[in-house]
Amino acid sequence: MSKTILVTGAGRGLGRTLAELLSARGDTVIAHARSAEALAGVPHAKSLVADLADPASLAEAVDGLGVDRLDALVHNAGVLNVSPVAEETLEVWQRTMAVNVVAVAELTRLLLPALRAARGHVFFLNSGAGLNTAPRLASYSASKHALKAIADALRAEEQANGLRVTSFYPSHFDTDMQRGLRDQYDSDYDPSRAMSRETVASTILTVLDAPADMVVNELRTEPPNPLPIRPRG
Repeated sequence: MSKTILVTGAGRGLGRTLAELLSARGDTVIAHARSAEALAGVPHAKSLVADLADPASLAEAVDGLGVDRLDALVHNAGVLNVSPVAEETLEVWQRTMAVNVVAVAELTRLLLPALRAARGHVFFLNSGAGLNTAPRLASYSASKHALKAIADALRAEEQANGLRVTSFYPSHFDTDMQRGLRDQYDSDYDPSRAMSRETVASTILTVLDAPADMVVNELRTEPPNPLPIRPRG
C-alpha cells in the first residue's frame, strides 16, 4: 500500500535521494525546499515551499497543503557551522536553532493531526553529534541534542495515539554537509570510506516499513572504516 510521506530538505543530497526512492516505489511524496526552483527535477506530488529559518512562516505553508492524513514526516533538513564557542556568532546560533530545532518542533505540531489520523511515523534525522559533541561543533551539537529531546518527548506523548517516532544517528555519509564539514576543519575527505546516500536512504525506508507491531526508536550507523577528521598536513 502506498504512503504519503513529507521529506524536508528534498532539493538535494539525502532528501533528494529519498524522494526519488519513495516516488519510484509508488509513494506520494510531499517535497520541502526553500524555493520551488530547488525542487526542479525532484519527483513529488506536492511541494512545501518554506524557509525553516523562519518557523513562523510554516503555519501558512502547511495550511496550503490541505493534507488530512500523513503516513510519515521525515525531518531531514538541517544546517551546520564549524566554529569554537568563543567565535560562534549570535546570528549562527539563532539560525542553527531555528532550522534544526524550532522549525522541526513547529512543523511536527502543525502536522500532528494528519499524522495521528494515519497512525503515522515521525522520523528525525539526527547525527552522531546528537550523542557526542566535538570541538568547534557546539551550535550544531546543541541543536542535535535538542532534537533528541523533542523526539523522546514526542514518543512518550504520542504512543497512545499510535504514532511511531524514530531518531536516526548516521555518521560519515556522503553529502554536501559532510564535505563542507571536512572543508571547515581543513580535513581530507574520502567518499569511499563513507556510507552512500542510497544506503542511508534505503535504511530510512526499511525503518518506515517496519511491521505495525514494531517500532525502531533509535538507530545508529556508521561505515566500517570511517576517515577520521584531522587537519591536513
